[in-house]
Amino acid sequence: MEKKQGTQKTGTGNGNEIFHIKEKIYEMILYGNPALKDFPKTERYVLAGKIRESMYTALEMAVRLEKKYHKKTTLQDLDIEIDVLRNLLRLAKDPNLYQKQKPCLDFHTWEVWIKKVNEIGCMIGGYMEWVNGREKQK
Repeated sequence: MEKKQGTQKTGTGNGNEIFHIKEKIYEMILYGNPALKDFPKTERYVLAGKIRESMYTALEMAVRLEKKYHKKTTLQDLDIEIDVLRNLLRLAKDPNLYQKQKPCLDFHTWEVWIKKVNEIGCMIGGYMEWVNGREKQK
């Protein structure tokens, strides 16, 4: 099993990945929330609010997923929410959003944040494979 700096690959196939997903989302929120305060006034309440809402929705879905017996639809909804978040972050770092202003997110902040989002997405993908494999066995 390969280990990256600061991250741990999961995928043991025992269903415990969801606990890791919840923790990773929590860590992502702790990283991202301070960056949202630096958004320009024009986007502080709209784009930053959408990003914050998307992160909190993902955390809520992870908690629900942990408690549910049938996980497939909630897992798909969480996957969609992570993709929405990924696209909102892409928009926030795009220099073409406002031609005469710097982007809402600088490249380094976006890069670190998107790595966290992508790691969560990979964990969700692995968990989806595990859930789908269990359904096929039934």
